[in-house]
Amino acid sequence: MSAIDEGIVREYFEQNGFFVRQVRKYQVQARKKTSDEEIDLLVYNPAWQRGSRKPDFFLFASELSFIQRAVIAVKPWHTDVFTPAMLKSSPDIFNFLEENVVRQASRLFSPEAAAEGDPDVTKVLVLPALPTTEPFRSQSVELLKARGVDAIISFRTMLLDLIDKVETNRSYGKSDALQMIRILKNYDLFRDTQMDLPAVKKLSN
Repeated sequence: MSAIDEGIVREYFEQNGFFVRQVRKYQVQARKKTSDEEIDLLVYNPAWQRGSRKPDFFLFASELSFIQRAVIAVKPWHTDVFTPAMLKSSPDIFNFLEENVVRQASRLFSPEAAAEGDPDVTKVLVLPALPTTEPFRSQSVELLKARGVDAIISFRTMLLDLIDKVETNRSYGKSDALQMIRILKNYDLFRDTQMDLPAVKKLSN
């Protein structure tokens, strides 16, 4: 996974008020990952309110306030669609859901975070897309839920949100992802994303 993929996810959650922790700075190759190495990002929402409902399975910015703590697995396979066949043939997608991984994620949050609010850590999968046609879309959703995924969010959803929030008259020198969006936006290389939003909500996840 490239730094830009993880950077997009980090910026999305930070722009929506979350604290984000990257557990490791290196890539694992030629061996099985340890529990903490299955975790791409941990996010914590300081504005979460006790008694909030659970977030919907399809995450959009409007649902983020219902998450207190989450472990994020980022699957930046941008040319792929997460069909039922792919999900069944790629068990490594679900490694971050293993009990020892979730337990390790809980340990990495402060004890106060668990004591003050939701005892559960939300398990979020970031992916490129699901099928847009039935029954494949519903089958993919059921497979993800059955394996223990609490919520999913697409790169398209996150990028649309970031594009809307980035201002061309600001320099985002501390973020390569935001600075690149700013440059592309400055040269009118993005369409008006507001025109796309109704369709995106139906099809992007």
